[in-house]
Amino acid sequence: MKFRTEVNIDKPTFSIRPLERMLFVGSCFADNIGRRFLEDKFRAVVNPYGVMYNPVSVLHTVKRFIEDSRQSSDVGASPFDGSERWVCVFTLGTNHVYRLKETGEIVDNCRKRPQRLFQEEELTIDQCREALSEAVGILEKINPEVKVIVTVSPIRYAKYGFHGSQLSKATLLLAADKLCREHDNCTYFPAYEIVNDELRDYRFYKEDMLHPSEQAVSYIWERFSELYFSKETSSFLEKWRPIKEALGHKPFNPDAEEYKLFMLRTMERIKELQRLYPELDV
Repeated sequence: MKFRTEVNIDKPTFSIRPLERMLFVGSCFADNIGRRFLEDKFRAVVNPYGVMYNPVSVLHTVKRFIEDSRQSSDVGASPFDGSERWVCVFTLGTNHVYRLKETGEIVDNCRKRPQRLFQEEELTIDQCREALSEAVGILEKINPEVKVIVTVSPIRYAKYGFHGSQLSKATLLLAADKLCREHDNCTYFPAYEIVNDELRDYRFYKEDMLHPSEQAVSYIWERFSELYFSKETSSFLEKWRPIKEALGHKPFNPDAEEYKLFMLRTMERIKELQRLYPELDV
């Protein structure tokens, strides 16, 4: 007997390679997932200008990242150009935006300025799609091999009311579907559906009953890995994770001979892995 439903996900036409260059832009859920890629040594940039919740802010981040990466590598990776493929992950949180009344521009951060200076609006499905499509177009123009994964954050927004939050998510889901139908290099990963269908139990949420727990994030990571990671990536991670655990080990006595020998063996394993993957930075 089955005691839960599982979300069926179509296999994408590409896979993520070991140490792949990646860009994560979006809600705090993008931070949660992106952090795991960083820990597993993917050459990832995660929300370089802070958390972005709506599609227009995602577009703003892409534009700024491209411009900054042309001028400097300080954004966290080599310039975004055609020399290497990148995989970009857009995690959409809401269709609500704030427009500065004085200029009419949609802002990414109110910077603690008075609420009266802003007007809250809701983007339509087509406005969300257009912003995301423009972002994808910018990436494609510079890096034709770029791949884009779009997902909707499972985090609910109580401040909109739960019906309002569902309407917001529905707008994003429809926009993401349209985007993926229009761009062959875009795929959709159903993080929202996994949490709300496979994990529909409050034990998978944090104390606020809105944010997914670490266990839920780990499960989504597993589903993502199974779907997108190549066999070579899985093989790399099998070699890397014992090293990661060893490096995270905190000894009672760092001067003990046993610990020194342990670290010596760990460094030898790192050098061996670096011979296989020269890009590995430890």
